[in-house]
Amino acid sequence: MSKKVQRNRDKLPNISRRTFVQGLAVGGTLATFGFMPVRALADSAKQATKAAELHGPEFDLVIDNAPVNFTGQTRTAMTINGSIPGPTLHWREGELVTLRVTNRLPVPTSLHWHGILLPFQMDGVPGLSYSGIAPGETFVYRFRVNQSGTYWYHSHTNFQEQNALYGAIVVHPANGERVNSDRDYVVMLNDWSDSDPDFIFNRLKTAAGYYNYVQPTLEDFIKHARQQGFGAALDWRLMWNKMRMSPRDLLDVTGATYTYLVNGTTPTGDWTGLFQRGERVRLRFINGSSMSYFDVRIPGLKMTVVAVDGQDIHPVSIDEFRIGAAETVDVVVDPSSEQAYSIFAQAMDRSGYARGTLTPHADMRAPVPAMDPVPTLSMNDMAMKMDMDMSGMSHDGAMSGMNKTEHNPLLLPGIHNRNVSNSTLDVNWHPPTENGVGSGMRAQQVSMRLDDPGAGLRDNGRKVLTFADMHTIGGSITEKMPERGIEIHLSGNMERYIWGFNGVSYADADPVQLKYGESVRIMLVNDTMMTHPIHLHGLWSELENEQGEFQVRKHTLSVSPGHALTYRVYADAVGRWAYHCHLLYHLNAGMFREVRVS
Repeated sequence: MSKKVQRNRDKLPNISRRTFVQGLAVGGTLATFGFMPVRALADSAKQATKAAELHGPEFDLVIDNAPVNFTGQTRTAMTINGSIPGPTLHWREGELVTLRVTNRLPVPTSLHWHGILLPFQMDGVPGLSYSGIAPGETFVYRFRVNQSGTYWYHSHTNFQEQNALYGAIVVHPANGERVNSDRDYVVMLNDWSDSDPDFIFNRLKTAAGYYNYVQPTLEDFIKHARQQGFGAALDWRLMWNKMRMSPRDLLDVTGATYTYLVNGTTPTGDWTGLFQRGERVRLRFINGSSMSYFDVRIPGLKMTVVAVDGQDIHPVSIDEFRIGAAETVDVVVDPSSEQAYSIFAQAMDRSGYARGTLTPHADMRAPVPAMDPVPTLSMNDMAMKMDMDMSGMSHDGAMSGMNKTEHNPLLLPGIHNRNVSNSTLDVNWHPPTENGVGSGMRAQQVSMRLDDPGAGLRDNGRKVLTFADMHTIGGSITEKMPERGIEIHLSGNMERYIWGFNGVSYADADPVQLKYGESVRIMLVNDTMMTHPIHLHGLWSELENEQGEFQVRKHTLSVSPGHALTYRVYADAVGRWAYHCHLLYHLNAGMFREVRVS
């Protein structure tokens, strides 16, 4: 090991030798670097790095295999124009863009333009919008861009997204940016595994907790007993055991197999964004991961959030935000000091992190903060009554519903038994299909509070972004109020690794039918113990507040355990649209629907 590499490693606290080895490829692929030796890759780690960028309106993209080395072991990844991530595509609002995508893989592939409103034939979902792109063929996407903001693109074929088929999209407004900045960087977060995605999926089907290394320990029990008493700690543990659940089932696939990336660069590689003191820097965060939630902060800098999912919001100052798979968050920072700042994105289960650096000089680094404690779910997170009778457990570990009914004072379609005073729902309804093996639990009481940052972020001393802080500039896209409601329960059985909507997997489900021009209210109730990012293709999802008023426009909505969200959908695009959880293995395990607008 060279002295320079040793010095670099010494400046990176809280990084194990395993993590150090994971950092030696500095973005892209080995092919990009002409098969550099490992030492050369490490020595280049402190150079400012930037993803390839292409400007429209015409693009040629080639999908192929290439060798990569993120962990000290050479593996094969799928690349776009030879790099990971694929090139950042710059479009302009109002332009007609043409994208010629050539498949050089030995298997079919596809590209989906996430969050972009377009004709459904151009959406890139095999089986719904087209048959995909066969080996050796070129498919031409052509559509007009009728929006602006930060988006991304990825394969929608099998597990190819996990194999690194993704890239960023920046759509520049026709009339100029609402928010001025001196520097503008894409910060794309991803998760990479040396294991084949089919292997990961098979392990999850065999043992859902296969990658969960943060289960409660004896040390946790002793700490709990000291704080609450031995009896209370024992009752708490027995309660979870009886439900055959873990209060730390936060992520299915974790840092046990994942290496977390910023713009294709590992934590030790340390992606770098340069600035000069006094400049205003815009950071376009994209969670392009397959299965990961990240909690993002920049110690020493306040972040002003100016857009979410490509849509401008009224600016809000924060210290930290949680970003789910497929979501985007644009922030502006004003580094006024001549110092480096760490961009720190820790996985929600604290099993690892992605890391980059904002710095005035390429050789100036910032310390990496320690990760926060592992979050532990409570019965409130699980939507269980704290005074519940454990004898009410069903034979499969599911909780039976309450018999209580309440009048809904708002009379909103799709909302039942609303207690406005504390923003909760006493749930006494469940689709009959949720009584099967596809549902491992069913919520008794769910929260509709939009100001809850989620497990692990509550009362941490930092201002954390929540739905309550987000207000889309300009209001709703239509004044037409919803005329009917659609109630959807997010369901799953962790033991069998079955996921679905209303207890039904995609293979057994009928399409959701919408009439062109109608406005509907969708209510999502999360009956599972995991957070799900729910994405509707082709149409906007307009989240409502607790009073049924428009709040924020998004293309992906994260629903925490024990929570319910209501949002409006204006069916203004005819076609067959995908609707699914954006956690890749959940999608492939059945949490997918077709939404048909006709």
